Amino acid sequence: MVYVFFADGCEEVEAIAPVDILRRGNVEVTTVGVASKTVTGSHNIIISADIADDEVDFNNIDAVILPGGMPGTLNLEKSPVVQKALEYAYKKNKLIGAICAAPSILGHKGYLNGKKATCYPGCEDSFDKGEYTAEIVTECENIITGKGPGAAMCFGLALLKYLKDEETADKVRASMQCPDIAE
Repeated sequence: MVYVFFADGCEEVEAIAPVDILRRGNVEVTTVGVASKTVTGSHNIIISADIADDEVDFNNIDAVILPGGMPGTLNLEKSPVVQKALEYAYKKNKLIGAICAAPSILGHKGYLNGKKATCYPGCEDSFDKGEYTAEIVTECENIITGKGPGAAMCFGLALLKYLKDEETADKVRASMQCPDIAE
């Protein structure tokens, strides 16, 4: 199961775009509301998650994805459920995705030590033992990071490519009329 965690104050585009892209690519995704099934994004958009965080099956995690935003990132980081899901995914070498400010959570846990990653400018201090790339999306082993709200589509497509394959990601990209970032 791919779990995408939503917390109050999350960046709505970063939360919804990857979920939409993954579902278009036939990836089973469950959205998880931290502390409640209903969260309010950083721009006051109400988001209803599929499940609340007390319903997460820790034996069934294929990927953990974290949108950024403030104070959403801080709310994700202080969630014991998010912490447990990240630890499971990291130990089992499962996909971990984080965008905008959320890579700072990975940095604080030491998951970016010796790895390349990107994030919203100003958040890179949290992974000083890693290499900040400033790229739109950075893939390093089983960790995919995105720069910010404008990178949400590219981030979602990179997640899809990792979880499925390049052909599926290209088909979804083309069907959505999303330009190839290599163009």
